[in-house]
Amino acid sequence: MSAAQTDQSPNALSSHTPMMQQYLKIKGQHPNELVFYRMGDFYELFFDDAKKAAELLDITLTARGQSAGNPIPMAGVPYHSAEGYIARLVRGGQSIAICEQIGDPATSKGPVERKVIRIVTPGTLSDEAFLEERRDNLLVALYNRKERFGLASLDISSGRFAVSELDNPEALQGELQRLRPAEILVSEEFPFGELLEGYTGVRRQGPWLFEADSARRTLTQQLQVKDLTGFGCEDLHLAICAAGCLLQYARETQRTALPHIRKLTRERRDDAVILDATSRRNLEIDTNLMGGTQYTLAWVMDRTATAMGARELRRWLNRPLRDIHVVQQRQQAVAALLDGFHYEPVHELLRQVGDIERILARVALRSARPRDLARLRDAFQTLPDLQAALAPVQSGHIGELAATVGEYPDLADLLSRAILDNPPVVIRDGGVIREGFDDELDELRNISENAGQYLLDVETRERERTGISTLKVGYNRVHGYYIEISRAQSDQAPVDYIRRQTLKNAERFITPELKTFEDKALSAKSRALAREKALYDEVLETVAEQLPALQDAAQALSELDVLSNFAERATSLRLAPPTFTDRPGFDIEEGRHPVVEQLLEEPFVPNDLLMDEQRRMLVITGPNMGGKSTYMRQVALIALLAYTGSFVPANRATLGPVDRIFTRMGSSDDIAGGRSTFMVEMTETANILHNATEHSLVLMDEVGRGTSTFDGLSLAWATAEHLARNIRCHTLFATHYFELTQLADDLDHAVNVHLTATEHDDSIVFLHNVHDGPASQSYGLQVAKLAGVPQDVIRNARAQLAHLEGSASPAAGKPAATAPAAPTVRETPAAGAFQGDMFASLEPGPVEKALADMDPDDLSPRQALDALYQLRKLLEGRG
Repeated sequence: MSAAQTDQSPNALSSHTPMMQQYLKIKGQHPNELVFYRMGDFYELFFDDAKKAAELLDITLTARGQSAGNPIPMAGVPYHSAEGYIARLVRGGQSIAICEQIGDPATSKGPVERKVIRIVTPGTLSDEAFLEERRDNLLVALYNRKERFGLASLDISSGRFAVSELDNPEALQGELQRLRPAEILVSEEFPFGELLEGYTGVRRQGPWLFEADSARRTLTQQLQVKDLTGFGCEDLHLAICAAGCLLQYARETQRTALPHIRKLTRERRDDAVILDATSRRNLEIDTNLMGGTQYTLAWVMDRTATAMGARELRRWLNRPLRDIHVVQQRQQAVAALLDGFHYEPVHELLRQVGDIERILARVALRSARPRDLARLRDAFQTLPDLQAALAPVQSGHIGELAATVGEYPDLADLLSRAILDNPPVVIRDGGVIREGFDDELDELRNISENAGQYLLDVETRERERTGISTLKVGYNRVHGYYIEISRAQSDQAPVDYIRRQTLKNAERFITPELKTFEDKALSAKSRALAREKALYDEVLETVAEQLPALQDAAQALSELDVLSNFAERATSLRLAPPTFTDRPGFDIEEGRHPVVEQLLEEPFVPNDLLMDEQRRMLVITGPNMGGKSTYMRQVALIALLAYTGSFVPANRATLGPVDRIFTRMGSSDDIAGGRSTFMVEMTETANILHNATEHSLVLMDEVGRGTSTFDGLSLAWATAEHLARNIRCHTLFATHYFELTQLADDLDHAVNVHLTATEHDDSIVFLHNVHDGPASQSYGLQVAKLAGVPQDVIRNARAQLAHLEGSASPAAGKPAATAPAAPTVRETPAAGAFQGDMFASLEPGPVEKALADMDPDDLSPRQALDALYQLRKLLEGRG
């Protein structure tokens, strides 16, 4: 920030022009925001704000005169198109202070009075132009005590307000990955900055803003309750601190009351099937590995009719529930909508409802635009037909949702009478209120639009009444409206004519009727606009009076949209209803990967899965590109879809309890965190080993491939054995280490399965079928050939393979009898080179210490012999 912006002392300000003094005072109150300073038809930015905006928006940076002897950098955007520019800045993580003229230029002495009417930040957006319609836009606040965290989240564009508490940094990381907030508020003392890497819009707040008593008071006032017991949050002390800071921030940015925030939801992490941050990325639920939205589960599953339904669907997919009653209730509703294809008319009618959830938030904030009210009108007019379409659906849950939606004939009638069919975008220039809605407005409009005709009518009538042929009606800016009569006939003027002006050849008069018309006509346009704005505000107020019921209706409509969407997807994608059992395990017949299936031109090859008490771990072998990862992921996605209430891509599926889904798949460096591929792999593996339970579904793909052969094999073996023997979770363990197939012989509940492939004309054909038993070979050279590796490299590799297979080696393609040992130094079968054990101690052993303490020159022959015997004993003891 420039010195001119930071120095707010009276002496410094006095060196600036009055207008710049006003600007600098306002900027001093908003040092962290770009100030959009209204000047006529433009928002102007000055000093460093102008430089930043010019760079980010690619607009011209100019200079306007001088202030304090220096040129003032300036950039501006037109008022009427400012939304697009603001949206670009906010999406880039910037915050904007909107500074408007609130004084009257006609009566102002010096600069017109201005003030900041609103602060636009990434997490507090409500305007349609700024928001991504099919995703939540969340503001999150965090507060910690040691390694325990309180989290509060708010979508100001809908009023959804939730809190939770988390026990460790890993849990927080998973929740942030689920919520993907647009803006995060933390204390200046928050010590876990590494957890926030990659998130834009992190704002550090003063620690006093998280003060417990103040936070509790802020929340109870907002929710109009004595305490938070009714919301189940009274004991969430850390979350309350976070929520209090968040609510104060939202109020400060909106500069208005927030009446649409009327509920506080407690989210318990254990109510959902938990997915950590890594698993969410690997499963590509609604964001692919490149950060886009294509080719994700949501991309396949989303055919919702409304944007609010699309957001609800993403919330469900990101938070599958463990409450089987709720899941089965949803599932039964989907089945009822499928019966008789009831979902089709429901889906079409919901298209006419639109995104009323966000419209209602703008109504509450008094920022709703005319077209918002037109959409509300259309939605209310659609509700009777929607109720008729839902009536024959045989589902108790659908009936409850329909009752919550209700009908609003009074509001439908009001909005139909008040708002034009196709109103302008903003109320600023009028033309929104329908003719016939208000007599006073109609009269003012009539006067303004038909003044000329009215004057001609007056002139004709007065000529007939007075018989004066020279009488005419006119207007000038100085004297207003008048009746003019020639001097020769002026003595015939009626008694109700009042002389206004005498000219050389004529007299001008005014009548009470004309004076009344003049008063109306001269101010008719401005009065009509003022009257129209007042009527518009009254309509907004009437809608806002029913806000609580309307918000509940919007939530019910969102859920109806998701359920009808699930029904449509079940038909289009050939999905089947899953069943749930208390017995642990999975029994899936001809399961399919919902995303991969949509991308293939040829038919997808389905596969079965059976996991029960005797089959808790499947060791999966087979060639690269053979389908191991697809097979594993499809199991996780089937489980995830089932626990959202959706039907699943399988002929039949029975699922036992699932508390968490873990995935350890793929490999990449964490450059920002300074972690290698192998360190990332081991960190993810450690997280699974620490947190998985017997009801968890664990997908492990190629553990140990990031290090040398024996170290990797040893780690993979130990990891698989711990998962199967100690945790006893349901594990799909894909590997190229053929030695791991020995686990099926050593463990009662581990079995081998493999993906099939066959060779044809020295090339490989993937069959993608899963069969019991280990794979016969890995087909690595065939896959390399398929990838385009040069022929001379392939020939050389074949020669090396023949040499290696001919040598005696425990890793030469035959299963080892036991788990490989981990000696300190051993020879790899590949090249005879020695490899150190990465887990061996770097401290000298007893033999090394004894040798280091020994001085051979001081030893007699007998002492040297005794020393050799002693070293031998030490060596045998270490062995």
